Order: sequence, then structure tokens, then C-alpha cells
Amino acid sequence: MSYISRRLAPGEKMVREGHFHFFQQLWPWLALVFLGVIVIGVIIFVREMFRLGTTRMAVTNRRVILKRGFFIVNSDELTLGSIEGANIHQSIFGRMFGYGRLTIRGRGDTELHFPTMANPAQFRAAIEDARMHDEVKTVHVEPEPPAHETASERKRRLKREVTRETRA
Repeated sequence: MSYISRRLAPGEKMVREGHFHFFQQLWPWLALVFLGVIVIGVIIFVREMFRLGTTRMAVTNRRVILKRGFFIVNSDELTLGSIEGANIHQSIFGRMFGYGRLTIRGRGDTELHFPTMANPAQFRAAIEDARMHDEVKTVHVEPEPPAHETASERKRRLKREVTRETRA
């Protein structure tokens, strides 16, 4: 069970979890192979694998969460209602291989900067989908009164409606 799924509020559900791209998992191995003879390759490998293993990105039906760290945890969250926009930063290779960085802007000066991730457009689409579902509210439509209703009939009808609402 992940850090984020353990901290969900009652009724909150995970919509999508972000993942790192294959290239981000490949380069620490390359550093270990080519620089492993030197201690620098081992240090790079351990540091990057630890960072990849302790970073979590998720969209729930209420908020967007970015968690970093193991000993010192830095968890940034934005509620879906406070999100104003999102930017995707992709290089040419990022577009070709499906990776990039996502920045989400909230109200005021709030920004969430996600690390380079796989399929940032799909992650942003999941955020937009969750926002749309969050904004949709059920609307209670009052029935129209009968066209030829007298004043005494109206009083009786309103009294019945009030007693029905108090019972519910």
C-alpha cells in the first residue's frame, strides 16, 4: 500500500497514479555501468534510485498530490477546485518518447512542479476529468404548481411539502 493510498480521506478514490519514464530509470543504471569503477557512478545510482522510489504522484477525485522523500517527507497537494491551469513542458525527444514535466497552477501563487514523468498529457487529462466530475452537481428541480391552483390549495400543498421535508 502506497503512501498516498494510506492517506486518502473517507470517500476519496485514486483516479490515476503518475509514473516515471523508462529513460529516468535507465540512466542511473548507465551511470553505474560506465562510472561504476569510480565511486561517482555508485553515488549517482543510489541517489537516483532512492529519488525514483520515494516520489509519488497521484490524482484523486478530490485533489492532486505530489509526495517526495522518505526520511523527510514533502507532500504538496492542490484541491481540484483550486486548480486554474496546467502546463506541459516537453522537448523534441520528450514528445517522441512520451515524457515531460507538468506544472499545475492553483489560486494565487501556488504551483505544483512535477518531476519528469511518463505521459504527462494523460496525467493532465485525468486531472481535468476529475475536475469535471467534481464540478458536476445534482440539481433539484422544484415541480411546477398546477396552473389553476387556488390560494387555499396552494397553502395545503406547501404544508404537505414542508412536512415531507422535515420527515426526510
